[in-house]
Amino acid sequence: MGLIRSGNTSLTPEDDDALTDYLWPIVSEIMKTAIENNQNLIVEGCYVPFDWRRDFDANYLQSIRFICLVMTDNYILHHFEDIKPHCSDIEHRLYGADCTIESLQGDNQKYLNGFKSAGEDVVMIDDEYPLSGIL
Repeated sequence: MGLIRSGNTSLTPEDDDALTDYLWPIVSEIMKTAIENNQNLIVEGCYVPFDWRRDFDANYLQSIRFICLVMTDNYILHHFEDIKPHCSDIEHRLYGADCTIESLQGDNQKYLNGFKSAGEDVVMIDDEYPLSGIL
């Protein structure tokens, strides 16, 4: 959001794919710098490309732990009223009618299909949300 609000890009939060293309070269280099300096860093969000590994050699990859959490359609359907109040836990978001069961299911399918096709392991949340054991 800092890049958007600074006026350094005309992209908006709705430009997901374009934001990934714009942000990933910066984020991947931040990750490399953190690894080189033996720092811990969590990169969280939807702007990680499915083929992210192509930008790191083996020395960097051994220091990266990738975890993708995806909710199943069934989980979203049965827990939507539990999920929706948490849409602003990390940052204040102005969700309204655009946050629907169908939109969440579509987003989760996009990431499931994309990361699976890239050969990544995906942690599926289907019945109970695992609070431990993932890491």
